[in-house]
Amino acid sequence: MDISLHWLNSYLAPGALTADEADDLLTRAGFPIEGRTDLPGGDVRLDVEVTSNRGDCLSHLGCAREIAASRTGATTRELMPPAITDPPTKGAVADYLTLTNTEAGLCPLFTARVIRGVKVGPSPDWLVTALESVGQRSINNVVDVTNFITLELGNPCHVFDLGRLAGSEINVRFAKAGETLTTLDEKVRKLGATDLVVADAERPQSLAGVMGGFDSQVTGSTADIVFEMATWDPVTIRTTARRLGVRTDACYRFERGVDPRTINDAARRAVALICSLTGGTLCDGVLALGAPMPEARAVTLRPSRCDALLGIRVPAGDMIESLRALEIGVEQAGADELRCTIPPHRLDPTREIDLVEEVARTASLDAIPIRETLEISVRPPQESERAMREIGSVLTGMGFYETVTVSFVSPGVAAPFLAPGLTTLSVDDDRRKAEPTLRPSVLPSLLACRKANQDAQSSPPGGVRLFETSSVFAQTSKNETRERRTLSLLMDVPGEGTKRNHAQRQHAIRVMRGAIESIARAALAPEHTLSVTPCAPDRSAWDTNAHAEVRLGERVLGRFGLIDAKLLEGAGIDLPAVGAELDLAPFIDAYPPRASVHPLPEFPPIERDLSLILDEGVNWASVEGLVRGASLERLEACSFVGVYRGKQVGAGKKSLTLRLTFRDDARTLRHEEVDPQVASVVEVVKRELGAEIRA
Repeated sequence: MDISLHWLNSYLAPGALTADEADDLLTRAGFPIEGRTDLPGGDVRLDVEVTSNRGDCLSHLGCAREIAASRTGATTRELMPPAITDPPTKGAVADYLTLTNTEAGLCPLFTARVIRGVKVGPSPDWLVTALESVGQRSINNVVDVTNFITLELGNPCHVFDLGRLAGSEINVRFAKAGETLTTLDEKVRKLGATDLVVADAERPQSLAGVMGGFDSQVTGSTADIVFEMATWDPVTIRTTARRLGVRTDACYRFERGVDPRTINDAARRAVALICSLTGGTLCDGVLALGAPMPEARAVTLRPSRCDALLGIRVPAGDMIESLRALEIGVEQAGADELRCTIPPHRLDPTREIDLVEEVARTASLDAIPIRETLEISVRPPQESERAMREIGSVLTGMGFYETVTVSFVSPGVAAPFLAPGLTTLSVDDDRRKAEPTLRPSVLPSLLACRKANQDAQSSPPGGVRLFETSSVFAQTSKNETRERRTLSLLMDVPGEGTKRNHAQRQHAIRVMRGAIESIARAALAPEHTLSVTPCAPDRSAWDTNAHAEVRLGERVLGRFGLIDAKLLEGAGIDLPAVGAELDLAPFIDAYPPRASVHPLPEFPPIERDLSLILDEGVNWASVEGLVRGASLERLEACSFVGVYRGKQVGAGKKSLTLRLTFRDDARTLRHEEVDPQVASVVEVVKRELGAEIRA
């Protein structure tokens, strides 16, 4: 924000502050000077950096208050706010204007005053000089006052030509479909249903909190004016300003918050100046509508806590003096308790730590000692970090490369990965241009990485394998945000050339399943077992014939399978690929897995392989579940060996080979002791699955 040194000095006593002193004091208070420009007459324009939480310092009075509160300068200065002298009134404001505010939640306070018989003309030299000192041009004595008040007090305001308001009405409402507004810059703005406007009886006359309207502006022929000062919801103002690409002094301040309790005095100051400069007569009364006034916020500060955080002892009396200098009310509420009342112009102090910062700023941060060395406690990494390292180690050991990609994609790329019942979550198009959508899956980003590797002709052994851990986003029909952290993997179907047969695709799916199970073994305890269930995908990004859900108990942990061929073609990728997307939280929460230690067996096992001819739709989980459910005596393991498909087993069939391992801990088993268990398994799979035993 640009401020004038002469203008700043007018609110300080003594006011002979030099540019160097102002630079030093404001910088110490947390408002560094980014630039200085010498002006005629010995004035200096200072470019002050103001953080987004300090909207109160977007004004000359706010900056002067900070300087007056400082206890670090050679000379103590007193804040001298401008005096307000109310002009005489004549007639009732309600006789000339009516006001409605249907959006009190977004316009907490709207005030309107009427001034009659104004003579619009050039501004006096002092006002022109003040505005030009901060780079603004003079327009006329009425409009110049509104700009002056914005820069003096930080309260944006606006004036309407009363004679140009249809029906002598002001209505605070949302814009209607098809409405337009020609703003003061003479641009026709197409309004949306989310834009708040100040309208008359017929049409919008101002874009609320952003810019006034061209048709109702004050000109040389204006005789009666409506002076408006209000406050607005910051998010609504920011949304409208960004959508329309408009940046004004008013919206810049409203986006940072203007307390409705500051409006009355600022408006009195403004109308007093207008009446003085134009000879107009103020109507008696104020039209004011909105929400109930907010109550003063009270925050407790413990001097002992302040000393502990700052590392120095600040006497309680000095704390009270510093806070009162910032116009924060302070009362001693106990031996170690100060009850602080936050003034209306300060929206940022909400907690005790905020008041500690205020004490530190006014007492000078230079007084806080800085140790030459820092004490460091060496601790092991958090379990969550260890889990992430272990998962990354497992995947890199299997040939996967980790990626770090941007969280935004285009809407068209996001759509195929969106779960049913959810919609995409996007930001303003102007900020992200062609990619405004927060990705509902990391796989689109991995596909973009794969395309980059393809263009670079990268072909590592086994194909390109990528993984990334990142948050994904979507929203419900009720605009509730859904965010979760996922682990996503993508790998080529290995082979030569660009064509892949059925066996190669199956092999790639098994490799991906192996990667998922390896992660589970590394992160989950033995009792947490994964199961894979083939199913039809619920989103179009996946191949309908090669897709499965991964479950952890009854919980769906994620999914994996072949990526849809058309989607790969649209992404410009020549090779078929397998993808996976898993919720990361269960792996992190379960880590570290508990070790399970057993003595080495003393006696050899007996292993029996069974080859079962089954329908194509029967999965391994069903077979394994039947075997383990048979409660076979001395069964140590049931493991998958392989699958064969061919003419020998017939169309729609497959031969699944499993291995049964039996062992007795006390002696060596004989084959005839195992035969009944094997026969029992054969009987169960024939009965339950219609299996045939392949010789």
